[in-house]
Amino acid sequence: MTARLVVDDDDGRIEAVEVLRSGGIVALPTDTVYGIAVDLGVSGGIERLFAAKHRAPDRAIMLLLADAGQAPTIGIIGRAAAVLAAAFWPGGLTLVVPRRADVALPEALTGGVPTIGLRVPDHPAPRALAAAVGPLPTTSANRSGEPEGRDAAEILAQLGDAIDLVLDGGPAAGGPPSTVVDCTSERPRILRDGAIDRHALIAVLAAAGLDLGD
Repeated sequence: MTARLVVDDDDGRIEAVEVLRSGGIVALPTDTVYGIAVDLGVSGGIERLFAAKHRAPDRAIMLLLADAGQAPTIGIIGRAAAVLAAAFWPGGLTLVVPRRADVALPEALTGGVPTIGLRVPDHPAPRALAAAVGPLPTTSANRSGEPEGRDAAEILAQLGDAIDLVLDGGPAAGGPPSTVVDCTSERPRILRDGAIDRHALIAVLAAAGLDLGD
């Protein structure tokens, strides 16, 4: 059955929350590309994401957050991570932090590693959904090896029979992917250059008496 398409407004987001809570997959706009997401608390949801993308579960999936306050519910937020989050969230920065040992997360989410990627996107749709259901496991809205869906029509063409609802927010904003920074040690280091320039990271860290690792 082809996914339903609803407008990204208050009513559409309410419907998207209902779909997530019932175990469905929702495609949603972000500040870069569209993503597909599930409710972290629904058993088997992560596996459904991989199945929808036709991708082997060989890579961890990051979590989109409603705000920085959700980060400590999942990960250990050290000083560097807190400084960077305060400066660049919401925005194009993903922080890789240690997982909390007392919080059970699906192994498929993290690929079995003791870390997790967290981001607060600069778009109201994922933040609203994460506020309602909790941190959202999210990956790009495309089948593995195919271009990312740039709008609702392309997402339906690629994934319409594998997902349950598309929250249509118009064409994707595009632009570079998020910058990924590893904050699991004393000196954070860049894992992927992206939307946040490394010189901006260096300046913010230096103002806090911290520096960027190699």
